[in-house]
Amino acid sequence: MEPKAKKVLIADDEKDILEIISYNLTGEGYDIYTAKDGNEALEIAKKIHPDLIILDIMMPYKTGIEVCEILRTKEEFNETLIIFLTALNDETSHIKGLESGADDYLSKPISPKVLVSRVNALFRRLHKETEGKTISIANLTINPEKFMITIDGKDVVLAKKEFELLYLLASKPGRVFLRHEILNQVWGQDVIVGDRTIDVHIRKIRQKLNLDCITTVKGVGYKFNL
Repeated sequence: MEPKAKKVLIADDEKDILEIISYNLTGEGYDIYTAKDGNEALEIAKKIHPDLIILDIMMPYKTGIEVCEILRTKEEFNETLIIFLTALNDETSHIKGLESGADDYLSKPISPKVLVSRVNALFRRLHKETEGKTISIANLTINPEKFMITIDGKDVVLAKKEFELLYLLASKPGRVFLRHEILNQVWGQDVIVGDRTIDVHIRKIRQKLNLDCITTVKGVGYKFNL
């Protein structure tokens, strides 16, 4: 029995962009769904639960960032990959997009080859991550297969990048992870993000877990202690 094709939702108010992306990803064997604005993207996402969403940042009704933030608050979209498309090339826009919970971004004009390469790479990384072992330390359990965090028997929901960051640090308790290591292993070498992105995600993890389990090593990086 062949595995099911991955479902990809593309949201962009430019018809030409939708057609280009749809054509190239259909050729790779993905099932494609399209939306022309932020509200429609949310409606379709809730119906089909896509494996990947490609969001234009500047869309009518709701921006791509607003759509991403809404989806990341819902547990059923924890494992959904999100890529932003943007004509905004300043670093601040890219960082804001990644901090909202996106896994990657692509700048317009789009290169079909680069797009396909980045989509395939994200799915390979996701498959590799889910092969990891469950980590159990004291009252905390981290299950990478289910993207599940449990503290004292209670489930805690983390956004995908928050989960990946916590899993990385907890995989080697006491070891100091340098900032560039964290960026490369969680966001990948092809994604340019700033130190502030890590700091924001660390703060969110601490707040959601309500645990003093991540220590800042000033000017160096972070380590997990529990």
